[in-house]
Amino acid sequence: MLDVVIVGAGIAGLIHLHYARQAGLAAQVLEAQPGLGGLWRKLPAWQDIQFSAVEWAVGDLPLAGTLQPQLLANLQAWADRFALHDGIRYDSPVRRARHDGRQWVLDTPQGEVLARHLVAASGGHNTPLIPPVARHDSRVQEWHAAALHEPARLAGRDVMVVGGGASAFDLIEQGLLHGARRIVWVHRGLRWFLPSLRPKAMASVRPFARMQAGGLSAAQQSAALGADMVARYAKFGLQAIQPGRPMDVLHDQLFPGRPLMIEHFARLQRHAATVQAIEGGRVVLSDGSRHAVDVLLWGAGYGTDLRWFDAPAIASIGSVNELCGRCGCIFRSLDAPDLHFPGVGLDGIGAAPWAYMLVARSIMSHIRGTARLDLQPVGHKVNHFDLVRHLAPRDPGSYPPGRGWDFYRRLALDTPDDRPYPLL
Repeated sequence: MLDVVIVGAGIAGLIHLHYARQAGLAAQVLEAQPGLGGLWRKLPAWQDIQFSAVEWAVGDLPLAGTLQPQLLANLQAWADRFALHDGIRYDSPVRRARHDGRQWVLDTPQGEVLARHLVAASGGHNTPLIPPVARHDSRVQEWHAAALHEPARLAGRDVMVVGGGASAFDLIEQGLLHGARRIVWVHRGLRWFLPSLRPKAMASVRPFARMQAGGLSAAQQSAALGADMVARYAKFGLQAIQPGRPMDVLHDQLFPGRPLMIEHFARLQRHAATVQAIEGGRVVLSDGSRHAVDVLLWGAGYGTDLRWFDAPAIASIGSVNELCGRCGCIFRSLDAPDLHFPGVGLDGIGAAPWAYMLVARSIMSHIRGTARLDLQPVGHKVNHFDLVRHLAPRDPGSYPPGRGWDFYRRLALDTPDDRPYPLL
């Protein structure tokens, strides 16, 4: 019997395995693929993170860059550094997970795995979403952002991009970068983003951390970020895609704008609509318009696939927001005992590895019985250094005297922008 089984060998799975071992727990990672990396292992080489490399570096292991191959190399180096490979079982998809009243029982091709606790580190965004549309003799090529492995094929072609968030922005950027002849942008809604002509690799969440360390409330953080973004939308002439609601750090994600998208915004043919059907070589939109295009790129984002759980209440969850509503203390499931979803609160503002580290330490403290993690739903995102404020009073073992909020406040204020936060 394991103390904890971890499903998924991406960044979250590796960090949780490291802290489980550090806590003296018997732990194992189950990974469906033949190697580590999780969703990042499948993504195209052009896919990158939303912020600078320093935000994704883990401890003192530098990240060579922000693109998919460099992220995979960093995960490999991290597993090598902390000798984690023997704790990972590859080619082991979990076909079914159930709690029998005493323990978790996971069915894998190699047999059953038993554990007291289960950490579902398979990601909150683990399955590409393509909305259902009617197709009649379609001659339009379609790719989701997760499957566009050869963006050079967009050159000289009429392209439609669907979506209003980060994935759609990436696809617009790829179309412009590779010389698409025409880009039609279709979006139902719009998300706040940070307009900038600087590359994403230069974006940083350090100013946000300093706001938190300075004692600003969530309302004050929202107001400060919102005012900055409104000014940027005006500066770049992007008022037409400015959301009609105020920025709210408790519910919104923050990601930087794409330089080419901003520079060539006037070239984009925008439609506030949804795709209704594809008929031959034309795409029919909900506003009644019809567009002859060669390629349809889906930037509709990712859903949450938990169908491997035996419990219907968990298996039916399809999004991070749904999952958030079914968790207490950010990541503890309300629908099954001893079940943790570390990715629930991370679809917001912050550095993912840093947040996974804080969450992993507290989950392992809880398993050891030294933390008092409640089952009270939070109902909103808990971002970046606010995770410390939330977890410290519940997990005194991970936040002993001298390592409480004052310690982390100094860390937020004093860590240079070009240096990763330390591994604690």
